[in-house]
This record gives sequence, structure tokens and C-alpha cells, in this order.
Amino acid sequence: MIERRPVLTVISHLVLILGVLIVAFPVYITFVASTQTADAIVQAPMSMLPGAHLIENYKTALFGNEAGAGSTAPVGRMMWVSLVSALTIAIAKITISLLSAFAIVFFRIPFKSFFFWTIFVTLMLPVEVRIGPTYQVVADLGMLNSYAGLTVPLIASATATFLFRQFFMTVPDELLEAARMDGAGPLRFFKDILLPLSSTSIAALFVIQFIYGWNQYLWPLLVTTDEHMYPVVIGIKRMISGGDAANDWNIIMATAMLAMIPPALVVMLMQKWFVKGLVDTEK
Repeated sequence: MIERRPVLTVISHLVLILGVLIVAFPVYITFVASTQTADAIVQAPMSMLPGAHLIENYKTALFGNEAGAGSTAPVGRMMWVSLVSALTIAIAKITISLLSAFAIVFFRIPFKSFFFWTIFVTLMLPVEVRIGPTYQVVADLGMLNSYAGLTVPLIASATATFLFRQFFMTVPDELLEAARMDGAGPLRFFKDILLPLSSTSIAALFVIQFIYGWNQYLWPLLVTTDEHMYPVVIGIKRMISGGDAANDWNIIMATAMLAMIPPALVVMLMQKWFVKGLVDTEK
């Protein structure tokens, strides 16, 4: 029986409320700034109440602003580039990791342990070590300022391969034997048995990889020079051109708020599957 202590309950709730306020306050300030004029934001102190320019600022951000000092590309286009890149990276990472883990666990391949640990060792290499050669390959193949250049170098994941391998190793051998007795081939066993068993892990990894792809900064900064191929994170950086007075901070803050929406929606819509995929141990 769990003993309930009112004092500890109150303290725990206060700590939770304090944590929410600490996290939510910068978001609220960003939202307030996105509803103000550019002149109102640079004044000290800035108003803590939302302004009357919400629709105007968000419309300008979505469809472009020819008068801005920095990048004036439409944020709607940037969000589309980010969405395509994030979905491609997430789906491709999961697909490649599932297939590679399936091959490593269920196929008799010479030196398969060596190949697995070769994949795993890549986690120890910092991004900066391989980003130069990767950029050279992408440039030589003419993939700069393209969706392929933004996504293809990022679609392999040693972490996801390791996680799926560990999960597949817990699948009982009886399932494999039963599938063989029913005449199921490797692909049917993969599709009808392994994929349903892996659904929660796939959902959890999809959320993580989507946010990873959406928030990419360093790689898109190297491979994109055309405004129409900027992801939204790069777009925010390009909008900042100089001192405070030279930037349209209201438009920049509106862009930042818009950039938060897709990842937040993915997390909220898939929260149940995400948590279950991280904590569920039933096989």
C-alpha cells in the first residue's frame, strides 16, 4: 500500500509547476514578441501582453517579406523543405535500420558480427570528422541545394540498427520455426511478425528521428545556398542580419513559433506510442 503524504504531494506539484513555468516562459515571450511591431520589441521593457499584429506578422512570415534586412524567403516554403527532409530522414533511417538488423540477426552471413560492430563504431566518430569528406562527395555528385543532398547523407543510423538488433534478439525462436512450418519466407516473416512486434519501437524512433531531421542545422548550413532550399532552422538564422535595430524581430519570432508547431504536433499525436515504445518490455 502506498502511503500518501499531503506535504510531499504539494512539494512535488510545486516542483512540476516551477519546471513547466521555466520551460514555457521563453515560449510565451517568443509568442508575445511575434504579435508586436518591430519597434515595440526593441523598446525596454517590452510589453508582456500580446499585441494586435498577430495575423499580420504570421502572414508576412508565411508568404515572405520583401522589406526585410535578412532573408525574405517565405517561411511556408522553408517549413515544406523541413517537413520533407524530416519525414525522409525518419522513414529512411527506420527502414534501413530494420532491414540491417533483420539481416544481422536472422541470416547466416560470414563476419556479420564484424559488420555490426563496424556499424556501431561509427557512433564514436564525431560529426566534424566525417562532414568534410561527406560534403565533398555530395558536391561532386551535384546534390547541393537539393532534397537528396539534405537527406541522403543522414539516412543511416547506427543507434537505430543497434536498438532493433537488440529487440530482434529477444524474439523467440519458436516464432521463426512456426513461420517456416507455415511456408513463410524471410520477407513474409519480417512483414507479418517482426514489424507488428516492433510497432511501438518504430513509433518511438520515428518521433526521435523526425525531431532530429527537423532541427538539423550544421549540415543544411553547408549544402544549401539557395533561399528556396533553406530549412526553417537555417531560415531563422538567415533572417538575422545585424544589430537589433536592423532585424524584423517580430517576423523572426513568428517564424520561430511556426517552426515549433510540426515537432510539437508529432510529439502530442504520438505521445502514447512514444512512451510505450520506450518503457514497454512485453514481447
